[in-house]
Amino acid sequence: MDEQHTVKTQLSVVSPVYRGEKTLDALTSRISAAVAPITTDYEIILVNDASPDRSWEKICQICRHDDRVVGLNLSRNFGQHAAITAGLACASGEWVVVMDCDLQDCPEEIPRLYAKAMEGYDSVLAQRMTRHDTLSKRLSSKLFYHVFSFLTETGQDASVANFGIYSRKVIDAVLRMGDALRYFPTQVQWVGFRQARLPVKHGTREEGHSNYNLRRLMHLATNTMLTFSSRPLRIIVKFGFLITLLSIIAGIYILIKWFAGGIAVLGYTSLIISIWFLAGVIISLLGIVGLYIGSIFEQVKNRPYYIVSETQNVRQA
Repeated sequence: MDEQHTVKTQLSVVSPVYRGEKTLDALTSRISAAVAPITTDYEIILVNDASPDRSWEKICQICRHDDRVVGLNLSRNFGQHAAITAGLACASGEWVVVMDCDLQDCPEEIPRLYAKAMEGYDSVLAQRMTRHDTLSKRLSSKLFYHVFSFLTETGQDASVANFGIYSRKVIDAVLRMGDALRYFPTQVQWVGFRQARLPVKHGTREEGHSNYNLRRLMHLATNTMLTFSSRPLRIIVKFGFLITLLSIIAGIYILIKWFAGGIAVLGYTSLIISIWFLAGVIISLLGIVGLYIGSIFEQVKNRPYYIVSETQNVRQA
């Protein structure tokens, strides 16, 4: 991941694909029409993340008819952000657009993103000001970003996701990050450079439904928190000091009452409650520490983020 890419094209469009068989024709044709006013020197990179439908067959069909479309087929499902990383590693554009394949990220917004970048920005993040999602998806997404912001001590914008345009130096910086757990929006925030936000139209979902439910969003938040923040460990330390302080205060109170003859028999109920409470606290704290140890374990194994099993129209360096 350390090598620098030789710029071959003006613009690359990267899209991870999962259950996208029915949208890929419209996606590629709309991207081609949208980028035509910008440049004819472009490529569209479709990364099939082991989709259970016939997405790869559809990608191969599109690639046979248009050599500007590049297809990558991952050996198994590595997750959306690993698939994005695979596409970024293949992209050769001076500017790179990242967008989902479900057409909720509207290709027609690419010229506006590019024009904003030409004002001197390295990253232009698309803001979905009016989201065409179900109520449950909007609520789960809002909860995810609140939890994520708190755990990582960052100001996360729920209207910003993967969709945006990024300069070559931003993409190279993201690719140099050695995190085993990948989360593209936070990686873009972490590498910095000059950023801008641009309100864009959010399209309706053409086919299927989102694969991110509340459980998966919380799992994503936990994994990303383990990668980008040590705040839970600091919360543990503060919580431990608080319990210690409360225990000292309670001990002094009980000792004073005992000297004053106010305690004849120590309460069985309070003892049991204290044991259960402290046992629960200890188990929870060990669990959080265990999550960090597990994250370290995943990192030190140094496994690849993804494995590409097949390609279409990949240009040799």
